[in-house]
Amino acid sequence: MNTDLISSFKLMGMGMGAIFTVILVIYLAVWIMLRITGKRDEVKDAT
Repeated sequence: MNTDLISSFKLMGMGMGAIFTVILVIYLAVWIMLRITGKRDEVKDAT
């Protein structure tokens, strides 16, 4: 195979890996924030 084609596949793989990593970090950050804040019991006024 052409060396340029192999280099482009390596670069594409690194880019896809970086996108996957960023999505995973965002998911974990949101999950941690939801765990920290937790579910709050809302008290409704009877008025």
